[in-house]
Amino acid sequence: MQNYYFSQKRAYFLRLTGLFLILLMLGCNKSDESENIISIETTDWTLETHGKSADPDYSTVFPQDKVQRLDITISRDDWDAIQTDLANMPRTRPGETIDGTFNPIWVSCDLFYNEKQWYKVGIRVKGNSSLQTTYASGIKKFSFKLDFDQFEDTYPEIKDQRFFGFKQLNLNNNFEDKSLMREKVTGDLFREFGLPAAKSAYYEVYINYQGKSQYFGLYTLVEEVDNTVIKSQFANGDGNLYKPEGTAASFAFGKYNTTDFYKKTNEVAGDWSDVKALYDALHSELRISDPKAWRVLLESKINMDLYIKWLAANTVMQNWDTYGKMTHNYYLYNDPSTSKFVWIPWDNNEALQEGKMGGSIAINLSGVSSEWPLISFIASDDTYFALYKQYAREFASTVFEPSKMYAKYDYFGNLIRESVIKEESGYTFLKNGASDFSSAISQLKQHVDKRFSAAASL
Repeated sequence: MQNYYFSQKRAYFLRLTGLFLILLMLGCNKSDESENIISIETTDWTLETHGKSADPDYSTVFPQDKVQRLDITISRDDWDAIQTDLANMPRTRPGETIDGTFNPIWVSCDLFYNEKQWYKVGIRVKGNSSLQTTYASGIKKFSFKLDFDQFEDTYPEIKDQRFFGFKQLNLNNNFEDKSLMREKVTGDLFREFGLPAAKSAYYEVYINYQGKSQYFGLYTLVEEVDNTVIKSQFANGDGNLYKPEGTAASFAFGKYNTTDFYKKTNEVAGDWSDVKALYDALHSELRISDPKAWRVLLESKINMDLYIKWLAANTVMQNWDTYGKMTHNYYLYNDPSTSKFVWIPWDNNEALQEGKMGGSIAINLSGVSSEWPLISFIASDDTYFALYKQYAREFASTVFEPSKMYAKYDYFGNLIRESVIKEESGYTFLKNGASDFSSAISQLKQHVDKRFSAAASL
């Protein structure tokens, strides 16, 4: 009996000891977590400028009549970490994506605009072949992505921090564009033609990463599709948004997979059934046996009118670095108000020129293989091809009309000239400054003349 009593007492003591150790461990973990939380002062914070409840202020962030300035401060250690990360970046062939195999690191920075500070903003480099080429050439004018509450878990004071209502923004470096207009103008042209596309504006960017402010050059600030484009340009911004990257982005037969359709919204649901339904409709046997029924089926999955408008505009102005040549640089948004996908163009710095990798597709869509069915199937369908030709001629005669484009190029040329020609060696893609800039504008004007004539020939 005595042995039973002592054994029970010993078991009770061991349970108490175990409970104490668990509580001690939990306390240590809580202490570790609290050590990762840093308090900072946010003296410039106002609800209108930094708060989540404010509506996106497009007139402030994306003015069309001036060049604005952003100042960014990054610690030397964080800048060095970015360089180390870039040194380990995998190398790919032109047009191939490095998303998925290379995820650039986020570091924090302080951002200053119009004498106000934004605190511990997340910043990282962005791009694929453009990023690799920029880094390899020794040019520091990288493209950047900004996320204003990326580090809110570490700095609670910046929870839900916004930049005049915007959570994320892109600073695009106008890679290999000596006019520094292609990204800006192309997006504007898409929207003018009634297509959804990100808005943009010009900013001079200064970065202090070594104890002094350095002019990094003129950038095009572009809004984020999954942040504000789908909320401001659609009646309902809660649908599935995909950013296709890789083989499946071609929609070629037998190439479908979910891996290449990166979900940008509703990620937790893990449901790609709407994309699969679009793929199945596109490749339905009805296309051969009953084209009219095929068009009805396809149009129940994707807004074909808007897609064909995009294809017409994109082909007339020439934009090779996207669908038809490359398996990237577009978004698909499943608009909840219609339950149909809408095509959203992205990353237009290579537009408004014949292009690389064999150049842009032909104005009459000839020569496009079945590897690009969203083009080749349109070209082989009389109804869709007639609509394509109608929109191509309409785009050329209204939006892309030469006299209008001359005026647009002259306007933006005068607006940004001073900011362009003061770019410095090591932070610019221009070798001859003002001369390169002026020549590039002349080439844009010559290009619009040729494309206007090409569209008229359809």
